[in-house]
Amino acid sequence: MHKIPVSVLVIVHTPDLQVLMMKRTQKHHTGEFEKNFWQCITGSLDFVDEAPRDAAVRELFEETGLRADEHELRDWQHQSVYEIFPQWRHRYAEGVVQNTEHWFAVCVADTTVPITLAPLEHTAYQWLPFEQAADLCFSWNNADAIRSLPARCHDTMK
Repeated sequence: MHKIPVSVLVIVHTPDLQVLMMKRTQKHHTGEFEKNFWQCITGSLDFVDEAPRDAAVRELFEETGLRADEHELRDWQHQSVYEIFPQWRHRYAEGVVQNTEHWFAVCVADTTVPITLAPLEHTAYQWLPFEQAADLCFSWNNADAIRSLPARCHDTMK
């Protein structure tokens, strides 16, 4: 079954803009592990009619153990269309080269919130100031979302 080229990105952060970053375990199609593939929560829709918000709720829980009903999941009403890296195109239907990603965020009280990683997806996590988190990202799209965090948080506090 092919992946659906629609995904979600969920940034988990604290009020002082510490961002949860997780290190991927997933292998490339070549069988090699990514050595420094750090990211926020990401995931594709499971089925065509799945709402991006529902996918964000699901991915948040699957990847961190955090429940959206215990934290405010904010839909940033932003879609980013980008080219799928060539090494991952085999996961999609023939000829699919672009993905549409919907951005969300969750603000947690502080960095002591319990995080339970999905062991098949991530090997480690760390909290970093948003600038350092953006610099650590493998994906430029993930980095752009993190860099927009201060303005987006300021807008929600008005």
